[in-house]
Amino acid sequence: MIGRLVTLVVVLWLLVGVAATYQRGYFQSDPNNCATVTSIATTVLAGPLNYLGVNPKVTCTVPQPSK
Repeated sequence: MIGRLVTLVVVLWLLVGVAATYQRGYFQSDPNNCATVTSIATTVLAGPLNYLGVNPKVTCTVPQPSK
């Protein structure tokens, strides 16, 4: 019984995160870099916290090949 409740809470949490991601327009274009992909992932994982003012944005740098 507790396991089902935890599963339900987690699924609802993630659905709210997906809704926040959709509202922010992250799904409007293809994610073309790691910052976009990780911002989408952190927004989904933040779930309902997005509606409390959390605005996760991630920046990342990819190592460039040496010249």
